[in-house]
Amino acid sequence: MADGGFVRLPDGSVVVALQLPRPATHGRIRVLVHAANRARALTRLRNLGLRAVYLRGNAAPPTPDEITAVLHHPDGALWRSSPHHETERWRPMAALWGATRARTSQEAHIWAA
Repeated sequence: MADGGFVRLPDGSVVVALQLPRPATHGRIRVLVHAANRARALTRLRNLGLRAVYLRGNAAPPTPDEITAVLHHPDGALWRSSPHHETERWRPMAALWGATRARTSQEAHIWAA
């Protein structure tokens, strides 16, 4: 189970934040996604290759800075590798697997574990 939480915005949409283990390293990443509701946010992440993503509880909701970052990004889905370093930049989800190569089934399997 991932650490995370969500915030409902005044327009009814939500921003979901999750802290997940990063594949092929021992680090963790913080993932943000904006969607119409929590179920759709988690479905967006699953469609991006994060297969075993569940949100139970609201222990680590997104901060106001994180909400601003994801709302101003055209894709509405971001990540960064060091969630505790405020100076690190947010990256689009495509950068998680590398922009020059496609995800393989082996990488998808790593995320599902």
